[in-house]
Amino acid sequence: MIEGEMVKLCIIDDIRSVVEMISRKPPWAEHGIVVAGTALDGEEGIRIVRETRPDVVLTDIRMPRIDGLAMTQAILEGSPATKIVILSAYTDFAYTRQAIRLGAFDFVKKPFSIDEILSVVLKAKEASLAERREAAQRLELERSMRKSLPAVQQEYLFLLVHHAANADTAPGEWERRGIPMAPRNFGLFIIELDRFMDKYKLQPAREVDLLRFSLRNILEETIAASAAGVVFSEGVNRFVCLINCADDRLAGQISEACRANIFQFTRATVSVGVGLCVASVEELPKAYNQALSALSYHFYTEGNGVSRYAGTGTEDAQALPLFSSATEQAFLMALRSGNADHCQLILEQICGGLLRREPLPEPRHVENLCYELTTKACRTMMEQFPQSRVKALEDRWHAAAGRGASFQTMRAAVTDICLEACSWIERERADEPTKLIYRAKDYICANLGQDLSVERCARQFNISPGYFSNLFKKVMGISHQQFVIHQRMERAKEMLVRGDQVQEIASALGYEHRRYFSESFKKHTNMTPSEFKLYSTGKLDLPFDLAIDS
Repeated sequence: MIEGEMVKLCIIDDIRSVVEMISRKPPWAEHGIVVAGTALDGEEGIRIVRETRPDVVLTDIRMPRIDGLAMTQAILEGSPATKIVILSAYTDFAYTRQAIRLGAFDFVKKPFSIDEILSVVLKAKEASLAERREAAQRLELERSMRKSLPAVQQEYLFLLVHHAANADTAPGEWERRGIPMAPRNFGLFIIELDRFMDKYKLQPAREVDLLRFSLRNILEETIAASAAGVVFSEGVNRFVCLINCADDRLAGQISEACRANIFQFTRATVSVGVGLCVASVEELPKAYNQALSALSYHFYTEGNGVSRYAGTGTEDAQALPLFSSATEQAFLMALRSGNADHCQLILEQICGGLLRREPLPEPRHVENLCYELTTKACRTMMEQFPQSRVKALEDRWHAAAGRGASFQTMRAAVTDICLEACSWIERERADEPTKLIYRAKDYICANLGQDLSVERCARQFNISPGYFSNLFKKVMGISHQQFVIHQRMERAKEMLVRGDQVQEIASALGYEHRRYFSESFKKHTNMTPSEFKLYSTGKLDLPFDLAIDS
């Protein structure tokens, strides 16, 4: 085992015996792993990690002072490459999921065996070594690519697009470094190879190097035909193009010509983000950030296109509204009942609503929404199915929604996972008790104006109220009373749209007093019957979430 292949491990748990067992029992040295440090709480764990800089951290999710969640965030902020493995009990799974979203590598469920610990650490070790080798290879490639642009120019231009410079001293610095363009009136665009890891991960380094060299030459020649400019690399799959241009329209045309020529001569597809033109060196970081923002909107397009910055400086205002409780209830009820058509309809309404918004929401908000929908679906399935089975859905999601995934990919993944979950429920319906509950469901929907107490429904099917109540909750995923209220409120919506009076609706649905019905309706929909009636007739615009619910 050579020195460069050794991996450092830190173990953090508030139970000393657990720390000692994990430290001593596995034959770490035989696997090229050294235990660099241990700690008994999160605060001490952060200190140990900062001192030893381990490749892998094994930590409990619940600890005094600072828990594993906060510790994971603190460690990854300072060292994003660290592989963090979470030790968690079944009851802590929500925290574990959040840790995974923050960037934790994997988790092990308590109680665990030494073999399980060894296996997950070895997996983390291989991932760490793979990234280490990839970083070394990337560094070597970067050295090769910089031959066409002197290192002093590369470093200076990189600094200029990330840090504000002094416009008064820029001309002198420009001349001293021999940069072949004027130090004023700039257009800036960023070019990124589409799905780089998917397409080129298995390509030999030499092939990737040749591709990057070809792209650079195409960019330089295309730009030179219309304007003075320079091209420099930023990462293995990204180039920054800086041109002398004071016309946003011309900058867009040049960037489109670059995209078209790259595709024509290499058949490679790229995404381009174009910032607004700026007058001085001081404004280059602004143009760069605009181009980066524009580039992110290829999330919606699958790439191979040019996106121009059109922000107003109020992007944060485009954050998506939270789900209303009624939207969430309808979505989860569709899942729990195995209603694939209704579940798909809700998802299509949500996603279609996003695409109809002007401007389009920031991609990060939509990514978070997709994660939230998938998380809710998996959590709902865990109410009825083993964790090991639900994990297959989670694994499918992580495989589909990795780095660089488009909106179409995420949307399809969320839908597929929810439809798969619905199919599980459908297959569970085959047994007799389940069929009985579905007959009870049909009875309830057909008699919403009658007494639908647990006792009355149980008597209708000749079973005890207690058994009926428990079986109903198990099969439908919600209590009998919640289901009855939901069905009555949905029927009330239909009657309001039809034009029925509130008193008539209350009476038809078994409510003795109009006031009690109105209170129940508002609690269910966040609107009074009168407000819903106005919305349904088009006299008032219906909010985004409520449009989904109704």
